[in-house]
Amino acid sequence: MGKLKFFFFPMMAQGHMIPTLDMAKLFSSHGVDATIITTPLNAPHFTRSIQRTHHSSISVLTIKFPAVEAGLPEGCESIDQISSPDMVPIFFRATDMLQDPLERLLQDSRPDCLVADMFFPWASHVAAKFNIPRLVFHGTSFFAMCALQTLRLYKPQRTVSSDDEPFVLPNLPHKIMLTRLQLPENDRHGTETDWTRFLRKAEEAELSSYGIVVNSFYELEPDYADHYRNVLGRKAWHIGPVSLFNREVEDKAHRGKESAIEELECLKWLDSKKPNSVIYVCFGSMTDFTVSQLYEIAMGVEASGQQFIWVVRKGKNEDEENDEKWLPEGFEERIKDKGLIIRGWAPQVLILDHESIGGFVTHCGWNSILEGVCAGVPMVTWPVFAEQFYNEKLVTEILRIGIGVGARQWQMRVGSDCIKREAIAEAVKRVMEAGEEAEGIRSRARALKDMAKKAVEEGGSSYADLKTLIQELSS
Repeated sequence: MGKLKFFFFPMMAQGHMIPTLDMAKLFSSHGVDATIITTPLNAPHFTRSIQRTHHSSISVLTIKFPAVEAGLPEGCESIDQISSPDMVPIFFRATDMLQDPLERLLQDSRPDCLVADMFFPWASHVAAKFNIPRLVFHGTSFFAMCALQTLRLYKPQRTVSSDDEPFVLPNLPHKIMLTRLQLPENDRHGTETDWTRFLRKAEEAELSSYGIVVNSFYELEPDYADHYRNVLGRKAWHIGPVSLFNREVEDKAHRGKESAIEELECLKWLDSKKPNSVIYVCFGSMTDFTVSQLYEIAMGVEASGQQFIWVVRKGKNEDEENDEKWLPEGFEERIKDKGLIIRGWAPQVLILDHESIGGFVTHCGWNSILEGVCAGVPMVTWPVFAEQFYNEKLVTEILRIGIGVGARQWQMRVGSDCIKREAIAEAVKRVMEAGEEAEGIRSRARALKDMAKKAVEEGGSSYADLKTLIQELSS
């Protein structure tokens, strides 16, 4: 039998495309012929990296994205480009229209396996037509998947009388408490909505698929890997952290979009700092802050007294960006020796891996959490939406490698529940300043870093699971 041929089909969002490319590189290093399916405007993100790393066994195929047909602006091919929450359902409508072109591709190419994002539930049906096994990629943790499933099965949010009263997620290995405010509005009262109907479709597609590939490693969340597979009865393989496949400075520097800062300039700045002395502040590619919240972050970071790198996304509020109202008067002058502001995309893995980074203020997106774990850095958690409130629980209560900033409300635009500068400064100091609590967090974080590296090496847990999966599909 020749090489196995895998198709990878990620959701058009940086947080899904980046780990999918890493995954394709990983499978390709195990002798699999990997093809990434994406849309024309997203293709360069993949081709640049593939050409630079000379992965000749990875190719890219494009299918037209029906932006205009679905009611989106011309050229809107990534969910990161969406300017208002009202456009989200329209974007999903556009992704549904990719079903026919994908079907034609599968018919012509007949791969041995399709790894498709959970946001394409119809992919299971399309793959089944041609008797092709479909693997689901969620892009999140075992823990979050278990928590979501528990919420769906038992609807514990119905047992409380107010949105800020805590309830327990039943039947999980740990006692995990949430409030309704920390759930998406659709889920707060356990009633049927378009979103819950979509999730049910995704679950049905998952149950009829070949199984799930998870960007995680067994030692990080053993209770939840076991719970997902043995209690919930799902077929799943952990193959991560996939970001560890980027070993060279070049690879780390050029994941995702083009960086807004030269890697050499960034490294030079970091090289001038002492080990563990810089806090890295970054909220991923989707988080949208109001001007008043950005102002509080600036004041909070300054009040913490720590050196910092702060990544600020450009482009959501152009008028607000131009007059820089989000920066306190004289801020840049005052912090010029202590802080570095990156406006736009940052080479996150490169920064986190630097020895001068001593902490990470994060929105708790799963890619960021894993990258923080791989770098062995303590975290300040500030979940915003998606499954980030679950990931925060994993980091702060189960792994105990981070401290929450006090975010209480799931929201697409951060500002209605503004986190004040005092809370930000306090959380940053707690992870950065010497003391028993910070030392405990740091030593647990370092231990996990070592486990992550071992997991992906030959003989490690993720290496073994990946081998098993490939062998199973070969036979």
